[in-house]
Order: sequence, then structure tokens, then C-alpha cells
Amino acid sequence: MRLLLALSSLLLALALPFSAPAKTTDRDAPMDVEADRTDAMLGDDSDSILSGNVRITQGTLEVGADKAVIQRKAGDISQIVLTGSPATLKQISDNGEPMNARASQIIYTMSTDVVVLTGDVVIEQPRGNLRGQTIKYDLKTGRLDGGGDGTRVQMRIMPKTGGAN
Repeated sequence: MRLLLALSSLLLALALPFSAPAKTTDRDAPMDVEADRTDAMLGDDSDSILSGNVRITQGTLEVGADKAVIQRKAGDISQIVLTGSPATLKQISDNGEPMNARASQIIYTMSTDVVVLTGDVVIEQPRGNLRGQTIKYDLKTGRLDGGGDGTRVQMRIMPKTGGAN
């Protein structure tokens, strides 16, 4: 159950970077996890690995990855790593706006509440898009930190009244 709560927290947190928070009722929905294979240890200090067409759904939340690694330390989930070609995340916010994100790797470190998306990162929402090779999102402060890796970050911010992409 801790694994499911941690995955839910990670996935809901990833939906926050640009606009309204993720759909709040998604946390209360059942979480369905599917993969071609699992290799899991239930010990306090262990990794659980889901691989092959990993699909996680909870309410409006849809996640896809080639692989998900859940790391536990002292019985608590410490980090979740999603990888794919790309790893994807889709969710609808409380105000009905869709959010789509993709990256080669998505890492959520629970002790710092930091999510790092790397490798051809694209975050798309109706009010704007963000692209780069490395995007770090601090869940505590809401701060986005992109670039710094020798590549440029690209943003498109749409006017509140709409407009062309």
C-alpha cells in the first residue's frame, strides 16, 4: 500500500508545474498497476522493479514507462525512477485542463520532494509548453529549474484568453 501511495504522490506531483493542481479526486481513486514482469523484494531496504509496458492508472492519471524502480530504505519508499522511450504522464486538473509530460527518465526523491525529468523533456498544457533536457521541480516551493546542462530550455506561454500555438 505504501508503494501505491508513493506512486500516487509522485504522479500527482508531476502534474503541478504550470497550472492548477492535478485532479484532487484522483488520490481517492483505486490505482491499477500493470507490467509484463515484476521483480520485487518486500524487505525494508530493497528495490522493486516493474518492467515491460508498465501502465499505472488512477482516476484521470495515466502513466506509461518501460520500467519503474521503487527504492525502499528503512521500510519507507525513498525514490521512484520511471524510464521509457519515453516515460509518459497524462492527467486532468480540477479545472478540466489536460497535462501531458514525457521524458526519458523521471526521478522522484521523496526525502527532498524533488522531481527531476531528463532526456527530451516535454510538458504540455493548454496555457503553455516547456521543453528541455533537464527540468527539476521542487514540490515544496513550486520552483522549476531547467537547463544548466549545456542545453537551452524552451517555453511557450499562451495568453489567458487563448490564442494560436
